Amino acid sequence: MSEQDFKSRIDLEPIKENVEKVRNEVGKVIVGQHEMINLLMVALLADGHVLLEGVPGVAKTMTAKTLARTIGLEFSRIQFTPDLMPSDVLGTSVFNMKNAVFEFRQGPIFANIILIDEINRAPAKTQAALFEVMEEVQVTIDGETYPMSTPFLVMATQNPVEQEGTYRLPEAQLDRFLFKIKVDYPTLENEIDILKSIHESRNILNLEVVEKVLGGDEINKLRQITAEVFVEEHLFDYITKIVYETRNHPSLYLGASPRASISLLKGAKALAVINGRDFVTPEDIQQLTGPVMEHRLILTPEKEMEGITAGEVVKAIVEKIEVPR
Repeated sequence: MSEQDFKSRIDLEPIKENVEKVRNEVGKVIVGQHEMINLLMVALLADGHVLLEGVPGVAKTMTAKTLARTIGLEFSRIQFTPDLMPSDVLGTSVFNMKNAVFEFRQGPIFANIILIDEINRAPAKTQAALFEVMEEVQVTIDGETYPMSTPFLVMATQNPVEQEGTYRLPEAQLDRFLFKIKVDYPTLENEIDILKSIHESRNILNLEVVEKVLGGDEINKLRQITAEVFVEEHLFDYITKIVYETRNHPSLYLGASPRASISLLKGAKALAVINGRDFVTPEDIQQLTGPVMEHRLILTPEKEMEGITAGEVVKAIVEKIEVPR
């Protein structure tokens, strides 16, 4: 079957048009960081949560806020701190004196787009409060289950260099993030453009210039299109072999779970449509192995002491597995 035959299967024009609109709006505020923005768009189409990791000042929070502003849905920002309690995130039951009953007051997690700033600053009990809502899109309080409205997307930031007052994220929570996106410093040219932009705006960063270009119904339609992307049989084997290899690798104490396989599949389909294809290629899978798997792996103590990184292990595994053609 030719590539042209594949292209006629699904109408990708809605995705192309809307992704371009979002990129244009985000570009009004964010200079450069194209890889981060591209992966955020992939996560949006793949219905997955995102962890943004980078040093302070590389526009992690600003990018998340700007992307959320392009989407005409309810947005909530939660600043995680060491004294934050689960009820501060999920909500709590309050006694109503008028009718003598307890009423549930929703917390800030009840929104469509959630920005959690510095997620690694909250203790384990608050981290655990996110387990159910990130996986099952619902919250259970006092025996009552409260479903979230969809689409539901969590974007969290964390700082990898500050250690005081931070907590390591539980593996069960890390596994619930589709991607961990490492946000690097801007290039020299991009940093010059940032300075010029700040100068021309008289030091005023105005998010009002960012327009809403997507709604909940549009996002759900785009996700339905993404779900229809064609995947050849041998690519299921390819994804499974890559993930399975992490469970038997001598450098790894903990390998990737089946959730990693699902994330690779969903992410590759979204990346394919963003690149104008309605079929997945091995290159789509290879491009996402780092963001999907690095945060899910734990190195053995010996390899950690040697300075080996999870990224290097993932790269070696991908190079080892034969690429299907």
